[in-house]
Amino acid sequence: DSALTEKLGLTAWADAPGFALTYASARIESEIAELGPEDAKTFRDDLGLSDGMAERVVRTAFDLLDVITFYTAGDTESRAWIIPRDTKAVKAAGTIHSDMERGYIRAEVVHYDVLVREGSWNVCRDKGLLRLEGKEYPIAEADVVYFRFNV
Repeated sequence: DSALTEKLGLTAWADAPGFALTYASARIESEIAELGPEDAKTFRDDLGLSDGMAERVVRTAFDLLDVITFYTAGDTESRAWIIPRDTKAVKAAGTIHSDMERGYIRAEVVHYDVLVREGSWNVCRDKGLLRLEGKEYPIAEADVVYFRFNV
């Protein structure tokens, strides 16, 4: 909140490169933690808070570090990966394993929200919601990716 930032004399910090401010109230977060999911959402909405304290702090840190999260999901494991923003698909594959980067063919990609809404990878494929992306595709925040490769 810019008014609070100004009142606390933190405007110079808030505008300085490499710095960021986010707000947190341990008391409010403690009260929210005692509520059920629907009541917690209503309470946050009433206060104008879109996310919880942890989410705000992590998002601010990721923005400062200029990194994003993408996901991979298989039959036995799902995983989040942190990479620099604007990382190309072939380099993101290399984050997982150098063989994947060396033998990169393409990436099948769907946004996390779409995958959750549709319920499964196969449903997304059947509905034509998966995108095929080449080596130069910049991985986006919350992409779920299946890398095709051959070594």
